[in-house]
Parts: sequence; structure tokens; C-alpha cells
Amino acid sequence: MRLFRMFVAVLLLLYPATALAQTVWDMPTEYPQSAMPGLGITTFATRLAELSSGKLQIKPSFDAAAGIRSAGMLTAIAAGRVQAGDAFAGALEAEDPIFALPSLPFLVTSIAEARRLSELARPYLAAALQKKGQRLLYLTPWPPTGIWSKIALNTASDLSGLSIRTYDNISSEVFANIGAKAATISFADTMPKLADGSINAVLSSGDGGAGRKLWEYLPYFTAINYSLPLSVASINQAVYDGLDRGLREAVDTAASQTETELWAALSTRLQENYARMRASGVTIDSNPAPAIVMAFHDGAAAAQSAWCARSGPVCPQILDAFNAGRP
Repeated sequence: MRLFRMFVAVLLLLYPATALAQTVWDMPTEYPQSAMPGLGITTFATRLAELSSGKLQIKPSFDAAAGIRSAGMLTAIAAGRVQAGDAFAGALEAEDPIFALPSLPFLVTSIAEARRLSELARPYLAAALQKKGQRLLYLTPWPPTGIWSKIALNTASDLSGLSIRTYDNISSEVFANIGAKAATISFADTMPKLADGSINAVLSSGDGGAGRKLWEYLPYFTAINYSLPLSVASINQAVYDGLDRGLREAVDTAASQTETELWAALSTRLQENYARMRASGVTIDSNPAPAIVMAFHDGAAAAQSAWCARSGPVCPQILDAFNAGRP
């Protein structure tokens, strides 16, 4: 017995109690580490480790390395495959219509408007996650979405020649309305489609590492500012509830700090992305022909009306407040 106690004492000296009590959570995203969701997960991991004194650690994975796309993220978290994750909100509309709100076409026109909409939507997003047994950690903002293409888009008629990857059902409907061949494809599955030629355009901001993949195939970017969407980071509620009060506070504070840092990063993100894109040979049309933008008008209006019909009273509750805050 004496020898056993001595052995335990040595272990405690070599491996402090904080290390022995360490908890590791898997937290995947389908996007590259250098894209906004990847930046969010790495920031959250750093802040959480600091605030929990190393007791809580995040094991991140990127580029859908865990085999989980955005559309399946909530199911994976609920089933316990992973403890937390980041998912593109628009891909979750089948879970609840509220998730499609941030990517409604041409609803927001600036970072300030995107942030205001996110604050209005936050309690509704949190409630939708709660119904799935999850807790909202933070919202990840994206730079404005545009069209990556093999050819320059000079006229509205050029849009009908696109076979384009879209990121949710609404964007597929909007692009189909202008005559394009559109398909909802997760970003993780987009590159093989570009490689085999089954698509010749991508709806995306091309943020961070995402752009580095896209410009290998698509040398033109048309900045139509389709939307400034959001991704959603969440954690299994039972996992969160199993923590003591101090660690729950660490999680909440780390999440809040992460979101603040992400919005701060977004302010210069577009310029940084454009600089990398131009340096890699991408031609950026920052002022597309008015006819190209106008081509989306009817489809965008129809998409918003259809979303309102699906979302019921949530639509006027959020959009009336949003529109009332406009100058």
C-alpha cells in the first residue's frame, strides 16, 4: 500500500491535477482552417483553454475531415459523434426555417446590417438549436458572397450559361430562376465537381483557404454581394450542462470573445481576400453591370416571400424590426 501511495504521489507531481482532469471536445467544420469558420474554431479553442486553465480543450478538424458536412452537423452533435461543431446556417434550413434567414439574397448590404440582423436573429437561432438539444456558442460572419466563374460575366445572358454550385436551397432556386443550372453542394464536395467539369461556377465568398482552392479552376469573381451569411457554432446541451458553474462560464465567455473577434476580423477580411485573389491571377469585377444584379431581383423577392411563408410569425418579428432600423 505504501508503494502504491508513493507511485500516485509521483504521478501527481509529473502530471498535475489540471492535466488529469482535462476534457477534450471534438469540433469540426467543413471549411478550411483559414476560412472564417476555421478562424472561429481555432480562436474558441485558444480562449477556452486559457479561461478553463487547460481543463477544457478543443480538438478542431477542418475541410470535413471528420466526414461531417454542415447539413449533418446538428445530427452529429445530437448523436454524440462530436461534442460541438460549426455549420453553415443556410444548409440547416431543413432543421428550421430560421437558419435560412442570414443567407436570404440581397437582404443585407453591409457588415453593419449583417451584424444587426444577426443580433435580431440570435434568440430565434438559439431556440431552434435548443429544440435539437444544443446550445448556441457563437455566430460566424462571412464576407459578401459573389460568383466565381470560368468566364467573365459581362451581361445578364451570361448567367444562363452557368452550372453553379450554390450553398442552400434558396440560392439554388434564385439561380434557377435566371436560367442557370444550379445545385446545392457542400463546400467540401465542390472541388471534385470542378475537377470533373460538372460545374463551371461557384457561389461563395472564397474566403481564406476556400479561395485558394477555387482560383485553381475559376479565374473570375463577380462581386454581386448576394448575401453576408452566417455559420453557427453549437455544443451538445447535455455536455454543457455536465460542467460545473465555473467551466460553463468559461465556455460562455470564450464563445462571446470569439464572436467579437470574428466581427473585428471581418472588417478587413474582404480587402485581404481580394489582395490574395488578385495576386493569384483572379480578375475581380467589383462593379458588375446593373443588368446582372437586376436579373436576380424577381427571384430574390420571391425567395424572401417564400421564406416568410415558411417561417410564419418569425418573419415579421425579425424583418419588421430590421427594416425599421434602416436609415
